[in-house]
Amino acid sequence: MTTIKFITLEVADPTAANRFYTDALGLGTQVRVRASEAPTTGFRGYTLSLIVSQPADANGLIDAARDAGATVLKPAEKSLWGYGGVIQAPDGTILTVASSAKKDTGPATRRIDDLVLQLGASDVAASKKFYVDRGLVVAKSFGRRYVEFDTGPVKLTLNKRRALAKTAGVAPDGTGSHRIVFGGDTQPFTDPDGFAWEAASS
Repeated sequence: MTTIKFITLEVADPTAANRFYTDALGLGTQVRVRASEAPTTGFRGYTLSLIVSQPADANGLIDAARDAGATVLKPAEKSLWGYGGVIQAPDGTILTVASSAKKDTGPATRRIDDLVLQLGASDVAASKKFYVDRGLVVAKSFGRRYVEFDTGPVKLTLNKRRALAKTAGVAPDGTGSHRIVFGGDTQPFTDPDGFAWEAASS
């Protein structure tokens, strides 16, 4: 089974970005950073989703991120599926912070239950086949709209690009580098939407 052991974000200021992801969000083992000036505009085609247990945890993470320089794109609120909001990190990465619970059941914590990498695919079915052919195991699939893979420490989903951008609260247009690379137990490859994988040992 192919797993994603960590992701690497390509940023203009690695020191500041590392401080944000490690100190503010506690993602030091799953999110790495490295310097890059690769041109990129608009929506980069992905979001990171931080899944937490209750609304208080979501609020705490969003507040910590904002205090560390993030911009709130969508304030946290209740919805049909639970509770959550959307922020944009200082380096430009968009993160959703969400809980399936609508009420708190205990004191707030900074614990993140799951880190989910959500990719916006131009053709979800074609990308699903591409990834299955490279050893990824499908955990859930809803036709041409959504696919979730069992990828270990960092979960991976495929979503329609426009739908993912709408959820994030941004326009779907964007060009240039995605500014993200996945580290897994695999040989290097690039998927149909230009997302790059490299061997975790590198």
